[in-house]
Order: sequence, then structure tokens, then C-alpha cells
Amino acid sequence: MRVIKHYRIHLGTLAWILHRLSGLALIFYMLIHLWVIHHLIVGEKSFDGVMEFLSTPLFKFLEIGLIGVIMYHLFNGLRVILIDMGVMVEKQKMLFGFTVVVWLAAWLWVSTVMVMRFGGLPFI
Repeated sequence: MRVIKHYRIHLGTLAWILHRLSGLALIFYMLIHLWVIHHLIVGEKSFDGVMEFLSTPLFKFLEIGLIGVIMYHLFNGLRVILIDMGVMVEKQKMLFGFTVVVWLAAWLWVSTVMVMRFGGLPFI
């Protein structure tokens, strides 16, 4: 029996791992979102306390990260759909590179708008 000594992480494997991790992060976010919504049922004072906690600079910073996770999952999911449909199957590496460039450009643009609406960089 042959033993695998090394496993090289290829670009496709990296894309797969990042897609799964971004999906897990979105599930974690949904759980937090449900917890916040639960406080609407508990009462106005409870909800206001949670919203005050979530208005800290740390959570504003995490919100920018959440947007990045959502966008990566979106753009990589579209890439996976194209490949599943048989479009650009032989150009997967190039398509992943294009996906990453579009993702980072979109994330940078949206993050800049968010920081401007926050009134600057409150987390630095």
C-alpha cells in the first residue's frame, strides 16, 4: 500500500477550502443574526443593549470582513456555476484569478464606502 507523504495544495484546492470556510463563516453570522433578532422578542431594552454592544468599533471592523466573506462566496460561487455548466473548464486557474481580482476590487470599493459612512476609521 502506497503512503501519501506530501500533499500539495493546488489553486483549485485553495479555492475549494476558501469557499467552504466562507460558507462556515456565513453560517456563524446567521447564528449571531438569529441571536440578535431573538432580543427583539425579549424586549426593547434587551435589543437596545445588544445593538449598543454591536455598535462598537470592533463590530464595525468585523462588518467590513463580513462583506468580504459574502463577496468571496458570491464570486467564487458564480465561478463554480460557470465551471459546472462547462464554461471555461480548461481555464479554471485564469477564471479563479479573475474572480479574486474582481472580489478584491469590489471589496475594496465597498469597504471604502463603509468606512466613509462610519465617519473615518473608528477601529484604528
